[in-house]
Amino acid sequence: MRSHDWINTCLPDELILEILRRLDSKDSHDACSLVCRRWLALERLCRATLRIGASGSPDLVVKLLAERFVNVKAVYIDERLSSSLPVSVGKKRGRDENSLTSLMLSYAAEKSEYGEEEFESFCLTDAGLTAVANGFSKLEKLSLIWCPNVTSLGIMSLAQRCSYLKSLDLQGSYVGDQGLAVVGKCCKLLADVNLRFCESLTDAGLVDLATGCGTSLKSLAMAACAKITDKSLEAVGSLCKSLESLTLDSEFIRNKGILAIAQGCPLLKVLKLQCMNVTDDALMAVGISCLSLEMLALYSFQQLTDNGLRSIGKGCKKLKNLTLSDCYFLSDKGLEAVASGCTGLTHLEVNGCHNIGTIGLESVGKSCPHLTELALLYCQRIGNFSLQEVGRGCKYLQALHLVDCSSIGDGGICSIARGCRNLKKLHIRRCYEVGNKGIVAVGEHCHSLIDLSLRFCDRVRDEALIAIGQGCPLEHLNVSGCNKIGDAGIVAIARGCPQLTHLDVSVLQNLGDMALAELGEGCPLLKDIVLSHCRRITDIGLSHLVKSCQMLESCHMVYCPSITAAGVATVVSSCPNIKKVLVEKWKVSPRTKRRAGSVLSYLCADF
Repeated sequence: MRSHDWINTCLPDELILEILRRLDSKDSHDACSLVCRRWLALERLCRATLRIGASGSPDLVVKLLAERFVNVKAVYIDERLSSSLPVSVGKKRGRDENSLTSLMLSYAAEKSEYGEEEFESFCLTDAGLTAVANGFSKLEKLSLIWCPNVTSLGIMSLAQRCSYLKSLDLQGSYVGDQGLAVVGKCCKLLADVNLRFCESLTDAGLVDLATGCGTSLKSLAMAACAKITDKSLEAVGSLCKSLESLTLDSEFIRNKGILAIAQGCPLLKVLKLQCMNVTDDALMAVGISCLSLEMLALYSFQQLTDNGLRSIGKGCKKLKNLTLSDCYFLSDKGLEAVASGCTGLTHLEVNGCHNIGTIGLESVGKSCPHLTELALLYCQRIGNFSLQEVGRGCKYLQALHLVDCSSIGDGGICSIARGCRNLKKLHIRRCYEVGNKGIVAVGEHCHSLIDLSLRFCDRVRDEALIAIGQGCPLEHLNVSGCNKIGDAGIVAIARGCPQLTHLDVSVLQNLGDMALAELGEGCPLLKDIVLSHCRRITDIGLSHLVKSCQMLESCHMVYCPSITAAGVATVVSSCPNIKKVLVEKWKVSPRTKRRAGSVLSYLCADF
């Protein structure tokens, strides 16, 4: 006998809606919508965010979703994702089986008003954006990523109907000045705008935007907008007094534009610049006027010297995050000036600045005790002594990234391990002087480490991983290209790190089935594994792995000559949550392809 439904009997709609609003995942929302018709209707009312692929039939998908979810406030549409119509639309709810066809024909007629000659659309168009505007009147955030068929016509329709819009991301769209002018006129609450790769824009459009919503604008991003000049930045500087974040990538911007921003936007907190024609004068103005600056990123500056950084160190005392990338004329003196002046620095990245060496980083270790993340990429002149100072002075360091730092070896890593015991993430790539001694020290001292990557560090052996397995609760491990690691090291990880979820052991020529068997027994939470170029792994090892790793979602196993079609079939059939299997096409049997074609990815396509 069926029990009484007390929940639906006793709980009013308002209470169920409040419960549904507190759900934190899409899966939970979807599950609740399947409970009964009442819950389905209520869940549709409280759905606030939608993510839609912009390839396939996006215009029709948007129209369908707009009819169902009327209270949505955030919509993300991405050309890189695919969207597809549900094959059973209407069937399960007692509609005529031809309802979808009727809807498609009806929508085709609507699209003809926009001059469409064909119904089939593979990209979001102005018609789809108009459907967004008509269906989501409460929209506050819209993101259109690489939707090249969207033009000013669609943007104008959106702006006129969505006056509550606060965030607009048009990256890669062909919106023009006319569309941006209407956005400025109608969207008076707009605070966040991304115009990266909007190649049709000129100064006229950006000036109109700043004129219309300058008082509310807080964040602006532009890149590869060849027709945008200093004139636009002068308008932003004079009209957008509340601007807090500016991201700019342009070879056409010069000092005049940056000076206008620095002098006109005193509340600026985030500044990311890739402007090859900007010089020290502009950065000096930032140091003088932008006293609230917290994040500064400088990329590919060809005329910037230590004088600019000295101004930042002198004026921007609140700076916490600094990135210096490919700024060839910066030296230790510039970094010393920032370190001594900005003692609250928490994040530092130095990438390809070949004149910055050990002395500059030593000053960071001495002056910035709150540093939590350090990234050194292609820094040939930075050596072990600098890491000794960081280990001595930066006790709160949680993440260290080293790439192609040929002068850093075991001595520096040992210093970090002994001094920075809160380390949670350690990524080292192609640092050929790092070997067992340094990694063993990490295993002995860094008991909070959960993410370790040692890509192509060919001096690291099994002994290092044995120490890591005994001392660190790893969740992520990447030892790709560490060709001296074999079964013993991975077995130690399997036995000591039961929380492991991601593992990359590609290009380990000495790894065999024994390691996979131990992983299957010891790491039941494993979700992603990369086995490519492991020549000794066979179908037997795969069967042991998947027997207990029921949460596996991704498996890469290309160029594994001992894995056959039977092994591929075993992975696909034994893992209920599998989403992606990367393998050579010739290893997939017709039966496996029929059963799991959607999760199979191939290294090479047939020609």
